[in-house]
Amino acid sequence: MNQNIIQKYTQLNRNKIILGSVLIILLFLFILFSLSIGGYQLSLRQIYRALIGQGEGAAELIVWNIRLPRILAAIMAGVSLAVSGAVMQCTLRNLLASPYTIGISHGAMFGAAFAIILFGIGGAESTGKIFIHSPYLVTVFAFFGSLSAAFIILLLAKLRNFAPEAIILAGVAMSSLFSAGTMFMQYFANDLQLAAMVYWTFGDLSRPLWTEVGIMAVLMILSVTYFIYKRWDYNALESGEESAKSLGVNTEKTRLFGMLVVSLLVSVNVAFLGIIGFVGLICPHLVRILIGGDYRFVIPISSLIGALLLLVSDTVARTIISPMVLPVGILTSFLGAPVFLYLLVKMHKR
Repeated sequence: MNQNIIQKYTQLNRNKIILGSVLIILLFLFILFSLSIGGYQLSLRQIYRALIGQGEGAAELIVWNIRLPRILAAIMAGVSLAVSGAVMQCTLRNLLASPYTIGISHGAMFGAAFAIILFGIGGAESTGKIFIHSPYLVTVFAFFGSLSAAFIILLLAKLRNFAPEAIILAGVAMSSLFSAGTMFMQYFANDLQLAAMVYWTFGDLSRPLWTEVGIMAVLMILSVTYFIYKRWDYNALESGEESAKSLGVNTEKTRLFGMLVVSLLVSVNVAFLGIIGFVGLICPHLVRILIGGDYRFVIPISSLIGALLLLVSDTVARTIISPMVLPVGILTSFLGAPVFLYLLVKMHKR
């Protein structure tokens, strides 16, 4: 009997590892596909020569200055948002929690808009393209905006002992409040500030350069490493507050630090990319349907699915009506609701 249980457990873990390996292969293949497709088609040979610095001028310019930073930004943002959603759903004990649904993304957007209008750091090129003079200043304000949303949610959950359903309702209220604050500032902004704020609300992966991609990568790696290190604490939290405490988990500290790291990740993504919704909501649900709720696997598999989902979405967004390029945030918002409803129906059937 015990031998059968051990064999089943080993097989389940082996299946999870196989799934992760398949996702890594799919991600690698789609990176190559995304590098090749676009207004200027590239062959695998051209991509290889460009990557090793021996490509022709146009191919090397397109790969290194346009497509590769965009692809890496999609991967970093997908990993960050998916893992953030998984951690939030655990720490808040609500499977509907995500940076988008409980107001953290909107708090970051409010902070970014506040920085734009306070310091007048919006600008425009002669071509009409809008840009931000000081994206790092916007990042700082976006972080404090997202942190304030996370702090209020945690405070309400602790002081009022909110049920998981009430936390989502509080998140909806926070989203509405921050959206109203952003619209209030937009009403009194001048044309350039208004254009900069509206431009910043779109989730667009064409903005970050190599410096921003590097910052996103460092924060993503450190954050995911921290979450993986705390994986056993998150597994304990899944079994309930009292069970986690009996196992020696400092639940308040785990929740606080988890939400702080999530706030930092979301604020950097919003400041550099804008709001990209539903990635943090869908990916953890999909992982739980496929492999269950063990956070030893939920965190890494969610990160792979998030990276693949956002990369596929961005590739579709920039090619579906080529030569026009859609912001990926629009596409994820269109796709997110029906996919999430499908997941809910599938979970209900189980």
